[in-house]
Amino acid sequence: MLKDDIAQVLITEEELQAKVKELGAQIAADYRDKNPLLISVLKGAMVFMADLIRAMDIHLGIDFIATSSYDGDTSTGVVRILKDLESDIYGRHVIVVEDIVDTGRTLNYLLEILQARQPASIRLCVLLDKPSRREVPIKADYLGFSIPDYFVVGYGLDFAEKYRNLPFIGVLKPELYRKK
Repeated sequence: MLKDDIAQVLITEEELQAKVKELGAQIAADYRDKNPLLISVLKGAMVFMADLIRAMDIHLGIDFIATSSYDGDTSTGVVRILKDLESDIYGRHVIVVEDIVDTGRTLNYLLEILQARQPASIRLCVLLDKPSRREVPIKADYLGFSIPDYFVVGYGLDFAEKYRNLPFIGVLKPELYRKK
């Protein structure tokens, strides 16, 4: 079972769902009558965004973008767009939905690219933030949880394309990611 690979549950399923409902209500109140476009950063934010949009009782649009700055499990420092938006964001109210902010480099690059497309506004909704790892200043407008510098999986976050389907955020047993 996947749960057997977890050393510690950092954020329970119940805590996640309560926070997602809270964030959804806050965004819905801020964007009532604005028809925002929510952009999920693939693949990790997909689960978070699916729950988030169901917690929002407003008209909205969705789109997806995928970036990479990794070769395997090593950061190259070069950010590439692997899948671009299908929507034109010019003049739209945009909310970027991200699973986790670590160094901030990839997200900073992505926000610069999106800002150049001249949306009416652009805000950031992040499930998890690791402020101790920050190299580039990034501040979420909507934040789920600040966490310590742990390697986490679950609720969309993976290790080697595994564990995304766990309903909680957990810390993987160290021997599992060291032996990859």
